[in-house]
Amino acid sequence: MSFQGSGGLVLRGSVISPVRAAAGRAGIVLVHGAGTGTPREKLLGEAVAFARQGLSVLIYDKRSEGYSLFKRSYSQLADDALGAIGALRGRPGIDPGKVGIWGLSEGGWVAPLAASRSKDIAFVVLVGANAVQPLRQQAWAVAAGLRKAGVDGSIVGRAEPNLYRVIADGGMFPEPYYDPEPVLGRVRQPVLGIWGVHDLLTPPRETPPLLAAALEKGGNRAYTFRFFADADHAAHQTPDGGVTRLPELAPGYSELLGSWVDSVTSGRAPAARISGPAPVQADDSVGVPPTEWWESAVVQLVALMVFLMAFGGYPMVALIRRVRGRRSAVEVVKAARVVSAGGLAVVAGGFSYLFYLVMTGGKLAMPGPVLAGRPVVWLALQALAVVTVVATVMTGVRWRRVAARGEKVRLSVLMAGGVVFLPWALYWGLLVP
Repeated sequence: MSFQGSGGLVLRGSVISPVRAAAGRAGIVLVHGAGTGTPREKLLGEAVAFARQGLSVLIYDKRSEGYSLFKRSYSQLADDALGAIGALRGRPGIDPGKVGIWGLSEGGWVAPLAASRSKDIAFVVLVGANAVQPLRQQAWAVAAGLRKAGVDGSIVGRAEPNLYRVIADGGMFPEPYYDPEPVLGRVRQPVLGIWGVHDLLTPPRETPPLLAAALEKGGNRAYTFRFFADADHAAHQTPDGGVTRLPELAPGYSELLGSWVDSVTSGRAPAARISGPAPVQADDSVGVPPTEWWESAVVQLVALMVFLMAFGGYPMVALIRRVRGRRSAVEVVKAARVVSAGGLAVVAGGFSYLFYLVMTGGKLAMPGPVLAGRPVVWLALQALAVVTVVATVMTGVRWRRVAARGEKVRLSVLMAGGVVFLPWALYWGLLVP
């Protein structure tokens, strides 16, 4: 089947129904988590499980147009979901007054937004949903993955959140400060919230109270929140605390959803309650405020240009001299070579490693070998940063002894890069334990 989403974009989906589908049955639209153009088959397991509970389930291919790693609109995704709701409500055998919406992860921001816009949605189911801002959630998720791998120190407390702040400032993180609270306050439908106790992508201990408070602020106490043991972010079974996701749903999850939907669509609104085993969350999420001017993406770009000119220019001049047969007669300052090579290696290696952690954050950050709570790669970069700072000081000491004016200028430019490097390295935690 096909239907129109936001902006008239044609989206395609499938409806999964019980083999002996009863007339007047309830229906539910499933909204994907994050990902560009995610195919409907990714939610087929959930769709089949829910259909076995007597529901007709619409799954659809997520849009790729207007949605990417660096660009997305929850408002647009909510309108896509509303198009799916309209399509399912018109299917034969489905009671249009019993059609609801289910949102996973990112869909936990999208589904309430759709519900707040339409009375055609009878109920809302949220799985692994967030009640914090996307940037805060993502920074926490990568930090949680690092801690799960045994990592601590400046890379978790400083480098990783600072990178997200700079990325957001540069416009490379979509909807970073989206606030779900006002939207949740406008949701009037009954809400079922489900979390795995081993959720490493959503702060599971913090989210339900925040979500409940937002609903109650809007006068909605018709919510049921449930935690499932040995389950991960998507409420799938996990044998190792959330690291590995099995295809099977948590025992009792689909049965709970089926009975809850039957109850609320029959006019029996649930009483507000939170149940299930206590979630595992070692550390609280921390707000990720916007950057100050001195740490903005523009300033970081200027610093990189300074490093490229200072650290990269030093060997480039030497190479040009050698090609032209004009090798300097002055004594070589060996420490200057260390500043140049070390500075370039730390800057390039530091950003490459941090971006690697960010890109693997959704699958749990994979830091590589860890020694004394620090990734070996990060320890090497930190050691090289210290060497670069020391070599800059040594170069400054030797600078006075250099007689050739051209060589002094060359060393001055190099040392300027070393001076900028010091606060830069402190900011990124390379000179902090």
